[in-house]
Amino acid sequence: MHIEVLVEDSSGAALMGHLMPKLLGEAVEQHTWRIHDFRGVGRIPKNLTAKSDVRIKTLLDKLPRMLEGYGKSGYEAVLILVDTDGHDVAVFRRDLHKMLKRCPNAPKTAFGLATEEVEAWYFGDREALLEAYPRADKRVLNKYQQDSVCGTWEMLADALVKGGAATIKKQGFYKMGEFKHECANRIGPLMDVERNQSPSFSSTRKRVSELLAAN
Repeated sequence: MHIEVLVEDSSGAALMGHLMPKLLGEAVEQHTWRIHDFRGVGRIPKNLTAKSDVRIKTLLDKLPRMLEGYGKSGYEAVLILVDTDGHDVAVFRRDLHKMLKRCPNAPKTAFGLATEEVEAWYFGDREALLEAYPRADKRVLNKYQQDSVCGTWEMLADALVKGGAATIKKQGFYKMGEFKHECANRIGPLMDVERNQSPSFSSTRKRVSELLAAN
């Protein structure tokens, strides 16, 4: 099976580059994948058949037309990874599946939802996190409640960076992206998909398994 992987930003795409072989497990040799990143999550369009604005680069805004195109082109499967941010997770997933039902030509499609932000998955594998950042502030790590809505990337930055998230924010958006990329490329290769304690990661792993089983 070939899987098109759609991710809301480039740091998430970098992480999925490390995780896809692990998520596929023993079946990795039987599958191929390609990862695409976007400029944010965006929102589900009300009119799914409207011509998309080429200036819009956010994932959900472009998703219905992309799913239609994938289906018409004979693609087998699509995996979509987005942060839930401040959304109610159950409502957000319901809305995504309602949108999917309105895309009759879509290929097999699975949604991976990282609760609040994908950085929750790093907290979920504390062993990998500490191997990548042995000097991380454990006092901050211990305050984190798994998959809580708490400003996840900021809390991670507070644990890993001198001066924390406040210092990164002072340096601007580019520095935030740089930090997220660094975490993806340092922690991602060390992550073990079987020991991850993040419920949203476990759910995403299950969705990938279901996608493969539907082949």
